[in-house]
Amino acid sequence: MSTVDIREVGLRDGLQLEAPISLEEKLAILDAAVATGVRRVEVTSFVSPTAVPALADAEQLVAELGRWPEPAFSALVAGRGGARRAVAAGMADLEYVISASDGHSLANARRTTDEAVAAVPDIARLAHDAGGRLEAILAVAWDCPFDGPTAVSRTVDLARRAVDLGADELCFGDTIGTTVPGRVTELLGRVREACPDVELGVHFHNTRGAGLACVLAALQAGVTKIDASAGGLGGCPFAPGASGNIATEEVVYLLEESGVDTGVDLGKVLEAAAVVERAVGHALPSNLYRAGGPNRPRGRG
Repeated sequence: MSTVDIREVGLRDGLQLEAPISLEEKLAILDAAVATGVRRVEVTSFVSPTAVPALADAEQLVAELGRWPEPAFSALVAGRGGARRAVAAGMADLEYVISASDGHSLANARRTTDEAVAAVPDIARLAHDAGGRLEAILAVAWDCPFDGPTAVSRTVDLARRAVDLGADELCFGDTIGTTVPGRVTELLGRVREACPDVELGVHFHNTRGAGLACVLAALQAGVTKIDASAGGLGGCPFAPGASGNIATEEVVYLLEESGVDTGVDLGKVLEAAAVVERAVGHALPSNLYRAGGPNRPRGRG
């Protein structure tokens, strides 16, 4: 494997737990993110502004995306209404969250998993009619804070159903940061068997320190699409204990130092993390950012 595609998710997942910041501050973060060279950016989510006030300006933010011809932009939706809002705002590439457990689905979207799956055809149609794609994101793919471990067979079945109903690609979320490399390779291997021609991505949290190890496990399983957040900011407001996205700069450092091309400028990612830190007004969890970057000991020579 020589190339990995990192999606910057700081503007959505990174900010959704934070106090609202201004549109100007978000545009500054977006400008810094684009400068890193990432190929994809998740810019916002079209969800209830009451539930997630930090992302209430989704339409206004999407209206500014014409400033940047690259990279590819996408937005998260939680249902048909959000998908209609996103498409009306000019966003064609959609990410639709399906919780792999009923407990998280009810807390996150006030409906069961089966009810969430039933909306896939309508949301796929909206994306496709707008010239875009639909990515089904399977949240709590490994563990749920309410229902406990998610059976591999359940996640695989949901993945297959989502594809059969119109999803173009899949992403698997370790929403509360509990999975480990062995479980990652097991699930992704089973999904590959069930959905052999579908692009797969992963979204890990570093809540318990295993996020980067899980990235390597995913790569070994043949997955090259990785979500990450500058500075490691982020988490899920509807999953107790969910915190700490894997940091974009740490993923880039790990992979580039291992001979895997990301196409991302590490120095620019560290600059982006500094922009994020100023905007949110508190320290970021990234170890590499706190260390000041990839400086190496000079020795005594």
